[in-house]
Amino acid sequence: MSARIALLAVLLTALTGPAAALSLPDWLGFGAGAQETAAPRPVVTEIVEDRDPNLPWIPGVVASRTQVAMAFQTLGRMVARDVDIGDRVVAGDLLAQQATEDLEASTRAARAAVDAAEVQLSTARTTLERTQALTERNVATAAQLEEAQRMMASAQAAADQAHSELVQAQDAEGFSRMIAPFDGVISAVHVAPGTVVGAGEPVLELSAEDGREALIDLPEAALSGIGRGAVFSVWQRSAPEAEVAATLDRIEPLADRVSRTRRLYLTLPGDAPFRLGALVQARFGSTGEPVLTLPEVAIITTDQGPRVWRVIRDGDAAHVQAVPVQTGPGWQGRVMIRQGLAAGDEIVVRGVNSLQDGQSVGRREEP
Repeated sequence: MSARIALLAVLLTALTGPAAALSLPDWLGFGAGAQETAAPRPVVTEIVEDRDPNLPWIPGVVASRTQVAMAFQTLGRMVARDVDIGDRVVAGDLLAQQATEDLEASTRAARAAVDAAEVQLSTARTTLERTQALTERNVATAAQLEEAQRMMASAQAAADQAHSELVQAQDAEGFSRMIAPFDGVISAVHVAPGTVVGAGEPVLELSAEDGREALIDLPEAALSGIGRGAVFSVWQRSAPEAEVAATLDRIEPLADRVSRTRRLYLTLPGDAPFRLGALVQARFGSTGEPVLTLPEVAIITTDQGPRVWRVIRDGDAAHVQAVPVQTGPGWQGRVMIRQGLAAGDEIVVRGVNSLQDGQSVGRREEP
């Protein structure tokens, strides 16, 4: 009996012991530390810059605003070309020449025809004068006078036609010499000496140096909101520090059939250090008129218009703010921001659909 009483006392002691004896081990992790709020998540952001290095550049070429395709006005064999691509010429310089043997023969034949017509005209004039004198003395009849007058008119018309044909032959002989109409540079050559060229077939291209343009091609979607006077930066890859501002002068009205792009003509300043035919690079904006851009994935489309998440930082604390923006044309995954942001703003570019206005965020991560 005493043994049962002793066992019961042991059980009561265990049941009435400290509550800590029934607590879970600390290593299970369900202590007070688990009650703390999780740290704000880091965000992938981009700092908006007024000279954004991420803005894609557009390839282009420097061309003359005045560019003429030079051709002969008559069919013939080109026997000489006195210039080559890149040569500078002045107005009146000989550029190319056709064979003139046939043209000279035509000119001699036309001149002989003029001489024969002049003889016929002189004979007809003499006959008319004699017939008029005989008619006044009633020796010749009125019919004879009328016949002399018709012969005179016919001879005069034949002489006029012969003179016209001589002028045409002389012009054709002169057209065998291709003369530079203005000062410029030979920008292209299409035909080699010895080739038979037709009338109007391009032989070479002459470009004036008084006005230069940068020619770039853009897809239709990238032209939204771009109008005449828009500013671009143009530079060469070999000299990126020599950047100049160019203004949009005009846009080709029709798209290219193959690439479906439209050509833009950017007027370069007179002191631009680019030669005709030079390969250049261009992008929107300039130092005086900067352009802000963001990746397309940073833009949120809402019923109130496009929005972005701007990060507001105050010491170690930070939160996001929904900012309405006005977007411009896009190019290669980036969108121009016309209004709503300023240089230096920190914008979220990843995970934009999982944020809420005013939500706390953590440190910044590079994209």
